[in-house]
Amino acid sequence: STVYPGIVKGWHWHRDMTLNYSVIISMIKFVLFDDRENSATKGTLQEIYLGEDNYSSVTVPSKIWNGFMGIGMEESYIINFTDIPHDPEEIKRLDPHNNHIPYEWSVKDR
Repeated sequence: STVYPGIVKGWHWHRDMTLNYSVIISMIKFVLFDDRENSATKGTLQEIYLGEDNYSSVTVPSKIWNGFMGIGMEESYIINFTDIPHDPEEIKRLDPHNNHIPYEWSVKDR
């Protein structure tokens, strides 16, 4: 996948698929939200900055909401190695800004 600076791709959730994200060009802000019933981390948000300043891989278990926003100076290239083939029947999507997830995608000055 690719994403341009300031553009949000999210939210989505997979019923069965485990995701494994890495960013090879530029940077993204990757956000996860757990709303699973009976989860020890229910209600938890996590932000991870991935890409040229933090080359790493993030594994996302099934049923965790996730999305990302391009924050670099150029288009970001994201690789996702999944554990099963893509199936549009096992994915849920939400509007990135109008949903039940308590998160604001805007970039904040430090």
